[in-house]
Amino acid sequence: MSAETRAREAICRLGASIFARGLTFGSSGNISMRLADGYLMTPTNVALGELDPARLAKLAPDGMLLAGDAPTKESFLHRAMYEERGTAEAVVHLHSTHSVAVSCLADVDPANVLPPITAYYVMRVGTLPLVPYFRPGDPKLADAVRELAGRHQAVLLANHGPVVAGTSLSAAAAAIEELEETARLHLLLHGHRTRFLTEAQVEELRSL
Repeated sequence: MSAETRAREAICRLGASIFARGLTFGSSGNISMRLADGYLMTPTNVALGELDPARLAKLAPDGMLLAGDAPTKESFLHRAMYEERGTAEAVVHLHSTHSVAVSCLADVDPANVLPPITAYYVMRVGTLPLVPYFRPGDPKLADAVRELAGRHQAVLLANHGPVVAGTSLSAAAAAIEELEETARLHLLLHGHRTRFLTEAQVEELRSL
């Protein structure tokens, strides 16, 4: 089995798992992986629970469609992450409920939306900047993501959802799921006195 075939099957397994667990809905959300000769991306207007390995979009490094169905309309988000993060091998973007809810809050810190609630969030996500709102498909959104991607493996699009890059597909999936769970905890704790990790504890985790 070729590396590309394995990548196609891995994307479809992850998509099915994400969809079955309610982490994205309808045809929202998209997944990609870097290949030696370009990228694989989920197609546009296809639910992540119904992906066909043979119909995933294969793109050249410049974004031109080489094979398969037309890629997600948000392919520019993925390419922005890959272009700024040389270690990125996969990107996942979801419209997951709790992360989107946090992206709509008016009182978040745009430099780092979620506080350090758990050690695993710090280790898997780190800091999470908020990208200002742009209408879907606006090319300015890619520019805004690109400005942050070199320094952050994850960004939160205002009134939209998270985009996370990883050194592997499993790493990207683990990070975006940790982000969603932390967003849920943040909403549950909102208005309650909360013991967040201290700066010293965060620095210790970042050194691991």
